[in-house]
Amino acid sequence: MLRSLVGSEMCIRDSPEEVSPFIVENAKAGSFTHIVGATSAFIKNALPRVAAALDSMPISDVTEIKDENSFVRQAYAGNVISTVTSADTVKILTIRPTSFDRAAGEGGSAEVKDAKDTPKKESSKWVEDVVAKTDKPDLATANVVISGGRGLKNGDNFKLLDELAAPLKAAVGATRAVVDAGYCPNEMQVGQTGKIVAPGLYIAIGLSGAIQHIAGMKDSKVIACINTDEDAPIFCVSDYGLKADLFDAVPKLTEMVKQ
Repeated sequence: MLRSLVGSEMCIRDSPEEVSPFIVENAKAGSFTHIVGATSAFIKNALPRVAAALDSMPISDVTEIKDENSFVRQAYAGNVISTVTSADTVKILTIRPTSFDRAAGEGGSAEVKDAKDTPKKESSKWVEDVVAKTDKPDLATANVVISGGRGLKNGDNFKLLDELAAPLKAAVGATRAVVDAGYCPNEMQVGQTGKIVAPGLYIAIGLSGAIQHIAGMKDSKVIACINTDEDAPIFCVSDYGLKADLFDAVPKLTEMVKQ
């Protein structure tokens, strides 16, 4: 039987130290066999605590569910794909959202129950979320993503990508190298240690295609790239590639899109 618990404001706002015992107590009370969370910084902090309390081995970054006991996950930046079978009484999973089709917003047969709150530990508390406000498409959900790398040379040149992104209603991303160099803020980073994206179209401009970056975008439906180095790894994962100087190609592409 599928069951869904509706928790209090604590589930949304509090720290992993507070949410973990809440999940544990309700899992025990409801005799749940599977506890699943979408891969995120918060979930990766909370579910290992739950797993320890329930004496279960967490299975992270699941990309496919074979059956109720077997799951496919990736390791080493996606270079190793393994199928894991768990004999634990309670399976604890983190799911890579970009690997699954979006579920319907309505319907379903799960039984919905109110969850029971647990006493607060007061060891830490949520203060606030500081989120950069922007009218641009969200990187994690945009259907088109344009990412830039060190080939752009400096942060000011990212305006070329912004100009191309506007008519395409695309989000703009960046590699870890340019984020570390201060060209772009952290929230723009795409890759293993940044955001995992899987848009309908991913355009890689001026980036070589390091393993760490590829791990964050290789599930995109169509990948196109622009680079002067035809031996760059990004060409190996791209459906379409253009060997050209981005400072010539991107403005021309922008004009073509606008027309």
